[in-house]
Amino acid sequence: MSTFSDQESHESSATLWRDGRPVYDRGGTVCVIGAGASGLTAIKNLKEYGFGADCYERETGVGGAWNWRHDRSPVYASTHLISSKPLTEYPDFPMPDNWPDYPHHSQLLSYLEQYADHFDLRPHIWFGTEVVRVEPADGDRWDVTTRSTGGYGAERTSRYAAVVVANGHNWSPKLPAYEGLDEFRGQVIHASAYKDATQLRGKRVLVVGAGNTGCDIAVEAGQQAARCWHSTRRGYWYAPKYAFGRPADQVGDAAGAYRLPLRVRQWMFHQMLKLTVGDLTRFGLPRPDHKVFETHPIVNSHLVHSIGHGSITPVPDVARFRRNSVTLVDGQEVEPDLVVLATGYLPRFEFLAPEVLGIDTSGRPALYLNAFPRRHPTLAVAGLLQPDSGLFPIVHWQTVAIARWLRLRENAPDRARAFTARVDAEAGTRWHSAKVKESTRHWFEIGHIDYLRALQRTLDELEVPA
Repeated sequence: MSTFSDQESHESSATLWRDGRPVYDRGGTVCVIGAGASGLTAIKNLKEYGFGADCYERETGVGGAWNWRHDRSPVYASTHLISSKPLTEYPDFPMPDNWPDYPHHSQLLSYLEQYADHFDLRPHIWFGTEVVRVEPADGDRWDVTTRSTGGYGAERTSRYAAVVVANGHNWSPKLPAYEGLDEFRGQVIHASAYKDATQLRGKRVLVVGAGNTGCDIAVEAGQQAARCWHSTRRGYWYAPKYAFGRPADQVGDAAGAYRLPLRVRQWMFHQMLKLTVGDLTRFGLPRPDHKVFETHPIVNSHLVHSIGHGSITPVPDVARFRRNSVTLVDGQEVEPDLVVLATGYLPRFEFLAPEVLGIDTSGRPALYLNAFPRRHPTLAVAGLLQPDSGLFPIVHWQTVAIARWLRLRENAPDRARAFTARVDAEAGTRWHSAKVKESTRHWFEIGHIDYLRALQRTLDELEVPA
């Protein structure tokens, strides 16, 4: 494990200054922020393209969101993948054959730890070190200021040739502002604070939100709580984990490979849902107000089962909170002891000025391929994606593109200028053939086939000359 003191012995003398503080020059080294799934593959691919890499990780181990020991991890005891193994594993590091189709979160953490060890990534990671500021410096370089996690110890600034931000986007809770919430006497938690079913046992529970986490928690509340209400704003399509004897995402991926028109794939998926799930309105769920693929897929084989057995009561959106109850938009009132807000997360880049990533007033960055900002060619974001499949293979190829881009700037500046023009013209483009809902939850939504095709064109364009 690398430590902050180890880093000092490897850095050059402080020959630069900024605002009265020393800046330690790291030469052509690239800074990576975060040692989760995206940060790890960024380090590996930067190494393979000949770059030095320093990674700063605020926690004491690798894994990011998949490391349940981390304060910011959204993982709870029963968390499993919702994308199957072949669509989740890195292309150059397969998961074990004897693992299940949908591995448990502890297996995912073990997988990421093995990945870090196999590619010898740990010597590049400074654990227990958080990034405080990332500031542009002369010559498209960056000054990165770090300190020990928790604000202890002195700050230290190092200058890097480039920065790859891989700090994740599922750790800063999105908390809705409900009327009367302050006067409610029951317990209210965000889903990020939910860890296991003991928090639900014997209580009357209201789960707000129909994302994959909200559905998982509602199912567990249906099993463990005295009463469970599940509140949703709209109707959704609930996909089973298996279809035609195979993981459902593999069936969908096979259909997508034939390049069928969107409307044909939507029709096929509707037919599959009719056969496997049926008419959701007969369970008391609202009819979806959108077609399949227009919202992030909800993959849960147990929710409809639990509703059908009476252990979960579906209810509409929350209108307001009262002292001892919650009023719903249809006028009915429920009296929960515990409210779980499974209302999602917002991206946060507190170490960067908003204009650096082109962040608008709503907080959404403008990036080409969800990775490259318009004005800063040596800055990139890895893993800012919400795919309809697994993330790891996509972010692998995304970070290959980042490494190729940085190398191309050195070896073929004329070709690099053409790519810069593309970034400027297409930053903020959505990579999805469907008309995706406009909401914070879908800011980074991509169709993995659409995105990978665009990414392949970019990889070809950024091919580094011999």
